Amino acid sequence: MAKLKSAYFCQNCGHEAPKWLGKCPSCNEWNTFVEELIEKTLPGNIVAFSKSGKTSKPTAILEIKGVEQERHFLADKEINRVLGGGLVLGSLVLFGGEPGIGKSTLMLQLAISDNNLQVLYVSGEESEQQIKMRAERIGVQNPKCFILSETNIQNIFKQAEEIQPQLLVIDSIQTLYSSDIESSPGSISQVRECTAQLLRYAKTTNIPVFLIGHITKEGSLAGPKVLEHMVDTVLQFEGDRNHVYRLLRSVKNRFGSTNELGIYEMVGSGLRQVENPSEILITNADSSLSGISIGATMEGMRPMLIEVQALVSTAAYGTPQRSSTGFDSKRLNMLLAVMEKRCGFKLGAKDVFLNIAGGIKVDDPALDLAVVASVLSSNADIAINKSICLSAEVGLSGEVRPVNRIDQRIYEAEKLGFEKIIISKYNKGINQKDFKIELVQCGKLDEVVRALFA
Repeated sequence: MAKLKSAYFCQNCGHEAPKWLGKCPSCNEWNTFVEELIEKTLPGNIVAFSKSGKTSKPTAILEIKGVEQERHFLADKEINRVLGGGLVLGSLVLFGGEPGIGKSTLMLQLAISDNNLQVLYVSGEESEQQIKMRAERIGVQNPKCFILSETNIQNIFKQAEEIQPQLLVIDSIQTLYSSDIESSPGSISQVRECTAQLLRYAKTTNIPVFLIGHITKEGSLAGPKVLEHMVDTVLQFEGDRNHVYRLLRSVKNRFGSTNELGIYEMVGSGLRQVENPSEILITNADSSLSGISIGATMEGMRPMLIEVQALVSTAAYGTPQRSSTGFDSKRLNMLLAVMEKRCGFKLGAKDVFLNIAGGIKVDDPALDLAVVASVLSSNADIAINKSICLSAEVGLSGEVRPVNRIDQRIYEAEKLGFEKIIISKYNKGINQKDFKIELVQCGKLDEVVRALFA
């Protein structure tokens, strides 16, 4: 085969050069040049987007007929929720996560859990025997699941043409290579070219494709940033390998919301779906402990109750420490300043440590009141009643501000057996008659303190 023409382009400004340069002469950035093909022909088994061969013409938007996206509901309810109600046919999904977090286990579990789904699982990292051992450990068998250990993208398309799968899983995109490019597998040009061919395959055959991607040291998906722009959906699998819980988030989704969250528990037989995350995120301690409060938060359309833990102690050294895990440290400093300025609590010379139980990260402002309550509880060494939860935002003037979807948060607290929930009195349309749980409506932090510690 004749050698294809290639050039080097700066990923920052797009400057073109005939050879690799360490520093871009246009934008003065370092190590931004990557090799790209200038002329290339599509492989024979991949067709272009225009199936008819005619030149596309612009169409008025009012003349375009809307078509509802056809979805396939997978056996995994958590993935269905994060994808926005099922897997859209012909979509390209990038699935990223840290090494050892359980990406391959979750994808294999998805492939073998639905007996009505014909799946081609392509692995460039493991042998067929290794995948068989993991499938036996999971304990679910799908006779329509085919395993292929291959890294050549052209051979993968040939096998897919024979099998005609309903779902294609690639583990991982960094291991694939195309014979059209001379660079080694895992290079930026190879990753980009293989993803582009898989994108054409998904759109022309209407077969959804899952791509497993590695994570860099900075926590971003390996490969060029354009990879995230090419795919339809980017899923992030998060969690600590020292904890049993894993979180599935949607970073980008062209067919649904990016606020949904799926929760899994790592067990010996694979990843178990957690239907009610509130029960696992709240510690069922027999004795009441100070510095612990329960806050009602929202992840997408799912209400969750989360345990907030705080520890306040006298600073052993000159400068007091402020440490936060799972919560924004800057927002914690703001809340501490509000408590000292508006409520008169002397916290300036004390160490404050905050932790969100379960190893998850929360950025919902509705958790402000629970953070304030846990800090005040630890400072006074008085335990908060375990039947009380909180859900409100705290302003700079010490007011208790309303939050969205408060009715769903109240119903979640009521379902889990809480007797009281402290909310803002400025929430509109909330009536005590609609709920069995007692609503304590406050407008200032002083009222919250009296309701908790009176």
